Amino acid sequence: MKNIQKAQSTLVNDTCTDCGSFVDVGAVIDEFDTVLDLALTGDDCQLLANEVIAKAQARFEGVTATTEFEGQNAKVSIIFLYSAEKMIFQLENGL
Repeated sequence: MKNIQKAQSTLVNDTCTDCGSFVDVGAVIDEFDTVLDLALTGDDCQLLANEVIAKAQARFEGVTATTEFEGQNAKVSIIFLYSAEKMIFQLENGL
């Protein structure tokens, strides 16, 4: 354990002797990182944008979204209430 602590960054505070985690979760997750920005392209970009927004809103309460469409391009911003919701949604949907 002492070797792990010596090798880690000063930003990491790992005192867990059971799991041996090497990252302080608080150093990885920013509590204000609640906006998921997506760029979609193709003939069906508007349909895809609506589908991903609907998925997010069905999965978590309080989700809002903005979209910008230009031809076959769409910019989607999905705003979650919590950064953990954003991360869960990205993991569940491979984003």
